[in-house]
Amino acid sequence: MLKKSLEIPDCFYKDKPTLVCPKDPTPTKKLYLSNLDDQKFLRFTIKYLYLYKRSISAETLKESLSRVLVDYYPLAGRLRNSEEDVEKLELDCNGEGAVFVEAFMDFTAEEFMKVSKWPNRSWRKLLYRVETQSFLGVPPLVVQVTKLRCGGTIICTAFNHCLCDGIGTSQFLHAWAHQTSNPTNPTDNHLLPPPFHDRHPLAPRVPPQNSYPHPEFTRPATPHDLTRAILSQPLVPTSHTFTSPDLLLLKRACAPSLKCTSFEALASHVWRAWAKSLGLAPSLHVKLLFSVNARARLAPALPGGYYGNAFVIACAQATVRELVARNVGEAVKLVKEAKERVDDEWVRSAVDLLEVERRRGPDMSASLVISTWSKLGLEEVDFGVGGPMHMGPLASEIYCLFLPVVGDLNAFTVLMSVPEGVVERFEYYMRNLGCEDGYNDVGVVNGCSI
Repeated sequence: MLKKSLEIPDCFYKDKPTLVCPKDPTPTKKLYLSNLDDQKFLRFTIKYLYLYKRSISAETLKESLSRVLVDYYPLAGRLRNSEEDVEKLELDCNGEGAVFVEAFMDFTAEEFMKVSKWPNRSWRKLLYRVETQSFLGVPPLVVQVTKLRCGGTIICTAFNHCLCDGIGTSQFLHAWAHQTSNPTNPTDNHLLPPPFHDRHPLAPRVPPQNSYPHPEFTRPATPHDLTRAILSQPLVPTSHTFTSPDLLLLKRACAPSLKCTSFEALASHVWRAWAKSLGLAPSLHVKLLFSVNARARLAPALPGGYYGNAFVIACAQATVRELVARNVGEAVKLVKEAKERVDDEWVRSAVDLLEVERRRGPDMSASLVISTWSKLGLEEVDFGVGGPMHMGPLASEIYCLFLPVVGDLNAFTVLMSVPEGVVERFEYYMRNLGCEDGYNDVGVVNGCSI
């Protein structure tokens, strides 16, 4: 049975969008972006949705935003093509400002919570759409503050991914929230790292040295474009929350001798459920691509407060038969090995590869991509009215998100969209933490019956 999420009503805009500029003068310069920043596949915005039960003054948010943009002045600038290399982006730190919009919705926080299990297209109205002819025309930061009938507040933000990664956006949001909740003493932020703007610590070597094969970027000689096949069908969002007992059960399935993190166990489980539900040919090579924070893996480590893109993509791979015929512990080993390969030399090699081949992007031909929003503190952003009732994305995509669970630091919510015809199978395998399935020679899943 196809599940649908209820649509939310329209937003009514109080005024036209405004530009919020830094409150004080900021440096005017061009900011170099690293090869990890201006990758082609990162040319989109990271969209967050926060729901708060209490009212937050839009004027207060606007004022605190102008203050925090003094420190984070690049987010008030504009992206440009580099004059030296049109293939590369740079940031014009011109203080032009972030887009800020106020709106009202005839809806309550409780009503929103009832439809918040997964997003639908109607949620997009909660973030103002900047009309522009190209990606470069969208300001690096767009904010919409929507007041609800009950007095609650929804804050939606869109960050240009070329300027910051998940850790960087969380760092900014906490700094903005601190400025909002401490208007009389905004400089008392000793627990927050000051932003580190310079991206040259991730500059390529001269000459570039590509010392690894980097399977995350390597397409097979005869690729099977699974992503295109999936996108040709209607997609259905699906989510599942894994509690601490669920994660413990998964870890126990990996055998007592194999120590692993919750992420490693869950990523392996989702990868296997994905492969099983799609009914893929046993001989097909499939990949699991996931981001690894490289900040502390570099030598020397990146400075504290580095908010640019400092992640690389790790890649685990196997045939479908290898992935699903063995227990989840074998998949965990592949994930662990992929993570352990990421060291200083691996990161430098990836940066150098992107210097030589700017158009190179991740191999999406037969890959599941996991992006982790948990463990970043995103669900703890407090603008002075307490933590959010809900925190999550504005849309469900084909790639998989590991989301934080408000009120439970040890739990994960897995959100992704899958083809309509396989959603029930996928959810079955996601729920089934204790049964191991085999794969026979003709690609039919057997073991547990559906």
